[in-house]
Amino acid sequence: MRLLLATMSHETNTFSPVPTKLDRFCRDGTTLLSGQAAVDFYRGTGTCMGGYLAVANEIGAEVVVPVCASAPPSGPVDHEAYETFCRLILDAVAQGGFDGIWLDLHGAMVAERFDDGEGELLSRIRAIDPQTPLCVAYDMHANIFPAMVSNAQIVTGYQTYPHIDQRQTAERAARALLRVMRREVKPTSAWGSAPMLPHVMAQGTHQAPNKDLQALCASWEASGRALAASLFVGFPHADVEMAGLSAVVVTDNDPTEAQAMVDELISAAWTARRDFMFDIEPLEASVSRAKSMGAPGELPVVLLDHYDNCASGGTMDTTDTLREIIRQDLDDVVFFGIYDPDAVRQAVEAGVGATVTLSIGAKLPMPQLPVASAPLTVTGVVQTISSGSFRLKGGLTPGLQIYMGRTVVLDTGKVQIVLLSRHIEPTAQEMLQVLGIDPARKKYVAIKSRVHWRADLGKIAREIVECAGVGVCTSDYGQLTFRKVRRPVFPLDPELKWNQPA
Repeated sequence: MRLLLATMSHETNTFSPVPTKLDRFCRDGTTLLSGQAAVDFYRGTGTCMGGYLAVANEIGAEVVVPVCASAPPSGPVDHEAYETFCRLILDAVAQGGFDGIWLDLHGAMVAERFDDGEGELLSRIRAIDPQTPLCVAYDMHANIFPAMVSNAQIVTGYQTYPHIDQRQTAERAARALLRVMRREVKPTSAWGSAPMLPHVMAQGTHQAPNKDLQALCASWEASGRALAASLFVGFPHADVEMAGLSAVVVTDNDPTEAQAMVDELISAAWTARRDFMFDIEPLEASVSRAKSMGAPGELPVVLLDHYDNCASGGTMDTTDTLREIIRQDLDDVVFFGIYDPDAVRQAVEAGVGATVTLSIGAKLPMPQLPVASAPLTVTGVVQTISSGSFRLKGGLTPGLQIYMGRTVVLDTGKVQIVLLSRHIEPTAQEMLQVLGIDPARKKYVAIKSRVHWRADLGKIAREIVECAGVGVCTSDYGQLTFRKVRRPVFPLDPELKWNQPA
């Protein structure tokens, strides 16, 4: 058996000023992975490609990997980069001779010329090869367009947020498609969407309503009622027509049943739409509340600077939450982190043990926000200089090689500030441990994250405080100007009445 495997993954925040050029898709900052190098990099990891490779190995299949392109969320994907990935995949498809095509796509990629980056790729594939069985593993935050479903026999989505089931999602897709390839089943798909933009901070599967909706999908697959069942909460910071919640269900030759399950999912989600909203607390009050909770010798209070999470397209360089932590004189704090390559360079030049005064953050203007951050001047000792490279043991993607880039810890005496030269969300204790910091022994752990931190750092959180700072991942939709998203849509149109499926 011969299989084509490929990754083209990016979650696009259309409000983000962070550019998305080709080099952003290079895991180590320089090399675009393909062929045996990609196989070696992803084999045994908790990623979608890791899952595909595991199933392919089980059946003794030959695999061809034209590209594995994955980048942290940011602004729309550069046209040249997008066309490069498409060309690599399409050239491989054109060579022919494949028994199946297994794709790892995000589902919320916006390219400079295409709002539906994944659907455009799939349509191009089908123009060359309309017959070869094809499956796609999507992120739970996919914004589903018709071409993303109609051009694939099997569609699966993550069923956990934090996304700790990436490998399993690809395995579900591959195993279901193998049944199609062996002519054991005849896939029929249905999909639908609800006019709603769930807040990311209310999408976690540690709580209702998403916890229950994802459990329903999993139960249908386990019982055999569905070959694949997926509820996509969508990515609301993509101003595209189909942003928002949707569902895709694949059955064995039963389109009526597939539609019934889709209708049940989106109707339940719509009924729970107000539970998908998020209450915002003023920043000063949040930090003050955190200060009252701090106690030495106990597990830390976790402060979430969730408006500026680079894993949702944030610049990771806004300083407002850090500024407030310093102003309110919290101590024994680690703050991860501020993206500022220039500050990193200055600290590295000064060397470990040097006392430096640096202007950090607010280097990337955010023209699509009505508010702005400002640089913060801090004085501290350069405590650590790290290459930022290590292999994850747990968290979201166990076994994956991580490249944080040159990283510095600047110690002000009360706050240890992590300065970064690459965008990376702090999700694992290891990301701090490799810098010489044990987060479990801190009074406060302040991180630019939203939900993914729960995968590992969540194990040590005694209390959680959500801080509404500044950033293009804002939970205040009133700070964003939506021009393309379908209207009316809840909660932008809070009084919307919608006749959901019966």
